[in-house]
Amino acid sequence: MMEYAIQVLIVEDDKRIAEINRRFVEKVEGYKVVGIATNEQEGKELIEVLQPNLVLLDIYFPDMNGIQFLKWIREHFANIDIIMITAAREIDTLKQAMHGGVFDYIIKPIMLDRFTETLVKYKEYFYKMHELMKEKELIGQEEIDQLIRWERTFGDAEGELPKGIHRLTLEKVLAVVKQYQDGITAEEVGKLIGASRTTSRRYLEYLVSISQVTADILYGSVGRPERIYKLKR
Repeated sequence: MMEYAIQVLIVEDDKRIAEINRRFVEKVEGYKVVGIATNEQEGKELIEVLQPNLVLLDIYFPDMNGIQFLKWIREHFANIDIIMITAAREIDTLKQAMHGGVFDYIIKPIMLDRFTETLVKYKEYFYKMHELMKEKELIGQEEIDQLIRWERTFGDAEGELPKGIHRLTLEKVLAVVKQYQDGITAEEVGKLIGASRTTSRRYLEYLVSISQVTADILYGSVGRPERIYKLKR
């Protein structure tokens, strides 16, 4: 059970989009939107007063540039995490955002599934990081690798994945496995994501190969043994 909800501030000049984003965020358990800012002054004031855990930040504003606002947050509130949600597609803008340490960069219009996957990943990262900070001062390589995998699970480029493995499908498969703590078969995953057993097994075995998922053999009373996949702990 969560200790408390992750506090989120939305910085978006379009009030309609800000409200949509608020509703999307609050569909995910463990989150609470504590404020919405529509300009630079409001954004800075609310960050100073509320000091949220996470800021959802646009780039295009009538009175400011979101990248400059990102730099201001980093300078004054280094512990606040940031997810960019923007129509900006310029590679230089993306590069600056990544250098600023954003957790993710999501292009408008937002797809609910894609946004939800990011929020689920961030929630896992956030609570794991806080758990480690409470328990110890030093951290081991295995724990570092786990945190980095959560923060940037599969990289930003499709080319980083093997042939036949596509990022969005991979994220769907992993999201399903996370929901079934007792394990799930390739056939069951396929039915849930609308893919064949062969396709889902290919993705599951890839997740096994990168230590995201484990596979065990289940011997049933009837039929051949099945491989059961679980999220690696």
